[in-house]
Amino acid sequence: MAITIEFPKEYGYVVMVLVSYAFLNMWMSLQVGSARKKYRVPYPNLYASEERNKDANLFNCVQRGHQNSLEFMPLFFALLLVSGMQYPLIVSGLGTLYIIGRFFYFKGYSSGIPDKRIKAGLMSFLSLFGLMICTALFGVTLVIKETN
Repeated sequence: MAITIEFPKEYGYVVMVLVSYAFLNMWMSLQVGSARKKYRVPYPNLYASEERNKDANLFNCVQRGHQNSLEFMPLFFALLLVSGMQYPLIVSGLGTLYIIGRFFYFKGYSSGIPDKRIKAGLMSFLSLFGLMICTALFGVTLVIKETN
C-alpha cells in the first residue's frame, strides 16, 4: 500500500533550516580540525590529555562544543522535520533561533571558558523546547483526526 504525503507549501523553509544547520556543523568540524593542528592533538584522540598537552583544555573546549552539537543534532532534525509538517513557519523560526544559539554556544565554549556557552545554550534549549511542543501538538492533531 502506497502512502502519499502532502507537504505544506512553506515546508521548503524547514528544509532550508535543516541545510543551514548542516553548514554550521561543517563549519564547527573545520574549527575542530584547525584546533587539532594548533594545539597538536593527533588523530585518533578525541580529546587532549592534560598530562601530555598544556593546551588540552583549549582544544577540549572546541571539541566539546562540536560534540555537544552532534549529540543534539538527531533530536533537532527529527523535531524540525516532523513538526514542520504542521507548523512550517513557526518551526522554521524556532529552528533558526536554535541554529543561532548553537553558533554562539560553540563560540562561547571554544573560547576556552566553558561558562561562556550558557546564555547561548539557553536560547538553543528554549528553541528546542518550542520544537518539542510543536511536535507534540502535531501528534495530538493526528490522533484527533483519527478518532473523528
